[in-house]
Amino acid sequence: MTLKFARFGSLGAEEPVVVVDDANGRTRHFSLLPLTQDIDSAFLSRDFVAETQLALDAGRLPAVAPSARIGAPVARPGTVVGIGLNYAAHAAESGLEPPASPVVFLKPANTVAGPYDEFPGLPGSEQLDWEVELGLVIGRHAHLLADEHEAQAAIAGYVLANDLSERSLQLGGAGGQWTKGKSLPGSTPLGPWLVPAVGADGMPFDVSSLPLATRVNGVECQRSTTADMVFRAAFLVHHVSQFMALEPGDVIITGTPEGVAMSGRFEYLKHGDVVEIEAPGLGAQRVVVG
Repeated sequence: MTLKFARFGSLGAEEPVVVVDDANGRTRHFSLLPLTQDIDSAFLSRDFVAETQLALDAGRLPAVAPSARIGAPVARPGTVVGIGLNYAAHAAESGLEPPASPVVFLKPANTVAGPYDEFPGLPGSEQLDWEVELGLVIGRHAHLLADEHEAQAAIAGYVLANDLSERSLQLGGAGGQWTKGKSLPGSTPLGPWLVPAVGADGMPFDVSSLPLATRVNGVECQRSTTADMVFRAAFLVHHVSQFMALEPGDVIITGTPEGVAMSGRFEYLKHGDVVEIEAPGLGAQRVVVG
């Protein structure tokens, strides 16, 4: 039995749900309201996977129907940390060497959106780009972690992410301004669900060579795996913790593989374009540019 954690409902009124895939291939949805009001920092800092499994086994979680809208699987993270140029092939297509240490930037919490929400875009935008990414959701206070073992233990789960980026703002001007190009409202769709780093059966979810793919208007642009990462998940959590206190519910998006519009091989996004991203186990997104 695989447990995945999601939030169903209209914007601002999402309710927590566990999505259960059983051994017979059936997918069912159960409300988490008997355990928590939301998938938030308080819930993620608990032993939420074991609690959920016990509640399911005891029949305490009522079944619910799939929702017309799926929200981001984490309720408004306190901090969204971005990592740039973290895939060797993406650095190469950008005309750069892989960085000697992680490139780190921050994104406002209001960039987070659901996996199927329309992206409002920016009036006059001419260089809007896509970036499929693996997202790490933090499950405990993490500051000055001793090593990567502690860092891995601080990861509550994984999500699929798209770091929609306005390159004219990110790279324009003297030295570029990454924050400007990465801060548009709704520019970080997450989900559709959170997969626990360690399942109820004690088995870890393996992200060492996780396939990632992007299609724009049905045309495949990105296909790679996390094996091309320069810096792996646990390293990134440990690194960031050396200068920032991470809290439960914070999200680190870990960089994108090659195949973005900035490479010159594809056109930038425009009104009406459809961006689809996917990763096995983490689900798929479909975002229309408004």
